[in-house]
Amino acid sequence: MTWTINDTLDCLKEPVQHPELNLPRKSSSFPGCCGTFINMSTQSTQNTKQAPDGGWGWAIVVASFMGQLLAYGSPQSVGVLYPEWLNTFQDGKGMTAWVGSLVSGVGLIASPICSACVVNFGARPVTIFSGVMVSGGLMLSAFAPNVQFLIFSYGIVVGLGCGLVYAATVTIICQYFDKRRGLALGIVTTGSSIGGFLYATVQNELIALFGLNGCLLLIGCFALNIIACAGLMRPLHLPAYYLKQRAALAEKVEEKVLEKPPVVEDPIKKNQSVNVPITGETKDPPPFEKSLVSYAALVRLMMKKQKEYSEYLRSTVELLQNWVFVAMCVSLFAYCLGAYTPLLFLEDLAQSEGLISGISKIPLVSIMSIAAGVGKLLLGVMIDIRWMNSIFLYAFTLLGTGVALLIIPITKNYAGLQAISALLGFFSGNWSVLPYMTTKVVGMDRLTEAYGILMFFGGFSIMLGPPVAGWIYDWMHSYDLAFYFSGSFVLLGGAGLFFAALCCWNKNQDETQTPDTEGINDYDKVATVA
Repeated sequence: MTWTINDTLDCLKEPVQHPELNLPRKSSSFPGCCGTFINMSTQSTQNTKQAPDGGWGWAIVVASFMGQLLAYGSPQSVGVLYPEWLNTFQDGKGMTAWVGSLVSGVGLIASPICSACVVNFGARPVTIFSGVMVSGGLMLSAFAPNVQFLIFSYGIVVGLGCGLVYAATVTIICQYFDKRRGLALGIVTTGSSIGGFLYATVQNELIALFGLNGCLLLIGCFALNIIACAGLMRPLHLPAYYLKQRAALAEKVEEKVLEKPPVVEDPIKKNQSVNVPITGETKDPPPFEKSLVSYAALVRLMMKKQKEYSEYLRSTVELLQNWVFVAMCVSLFAYCLGAYTPLLFLEDLAQSEGLISGISKIPLVSIMSIAAGVGKLLLGVMIDIRWMNSIFLYAFTLLGTGVALLIIPITKNYAGLQAISALLGFFSGNWSVLPYMTTKVVGMDRLTEAYGILMFFGGFSIMLGPPVAGWIYDWMHSYDLAFYFSGSFVLLGGAGLFFAALCCWNKNQDETQTPDTEGINDYDKVATVA
């Protein structure tokens, strides 16, 4: 039997087999959040292999829960470390506040990049790398000579590591769960709240025993266990990067076969062979022609990318023509500008006002963290009620947060601050309402793009809020104006969203009730939201 060149080409056109895959070699991409282009070559596989909704997925739920607990434990309880940094470096409250604001804001702003890393490289490698970043950033912070170094080591490095952990855990949970996805995501995301509750007390004890630097070194060692959590994250599908490499290898083999003429057996002279040219003359083209072809390919690539970015920009402009969505962006900016101020300053306020000597066994940030976990679960259950409107529910949480912030300056006892901390923590669980509300406003098809814009507004505001409040304290030598400022902004954001939704309710009723059934199984869109 004679093997011809056509047989070889036919084999190359078939998809390469893998124990868990049966994929075509061609791939495509689409513009993700904030202009990030995310490869979608795994789309066909993800549609053919259904989520198991259990089994090994529950082991991944436990690993993801622990990963978020270990990564977000210290950033969620950064209010305990803030007074220690003030005493150690003797810098202004506004400058020191950059450390706590960046660790929360950087992960949100970089969420599109983090999601693109997970889609292209997979959850397990990204989780391993994030564990190294979080652990390394915490250990570097133990040797910080000044606040500027802390801004880099704790604020940026640890913040990026947390963003990567969140993107990786949410993505792999969405792969393994479909019908029980809400329950699985609810369990995983409460890991950050429980981590903040535990770490606030643990960091107090470690500071008392080993000092601030010893505390940071030890919690940095704890964070190395994120790498162990990554070991359980068995991929359900190969990520896009490996599929690209396999496709590129197959194309190279195809090019070599086309360039090199095969040896065909002569029926008359069996002991002799002749070369049958398939592609005609094989002389290399002149250098001028090579450069011309390369230039033309580069121009085509640039035109293709320009078209993709133009389409993404046009789609973004269309989103910003939706007044309810614009109101969501403004309200989230106003909320994050004020809501993260108590997380950083409330413990220092209690100490500076003499309401407590030292730090309580159960710090205020611990109360906020555990209340936030309860808020995520209860608010998530409330939005499933048929008659509940997610926009009005979210606006109500913003109004409640604003009122609680305005009450802080007139509270003159520690028990009152504990009650306000629990209230603020519960309302901060509205982050579980935000994706649902976004889907209802813009639809599932545009969730990725819209949520990326919202996260940019939220992350940028989180980075500005605590430093502004700290600068107000440095100017007035009192937290009263800082909390009045924060509460007023949150109140304005909630009232603006409420009235925008109320005025546009009849006009945009179809938009605010867009069905999302067509995107139920499309977990890539959910993954890039992280």
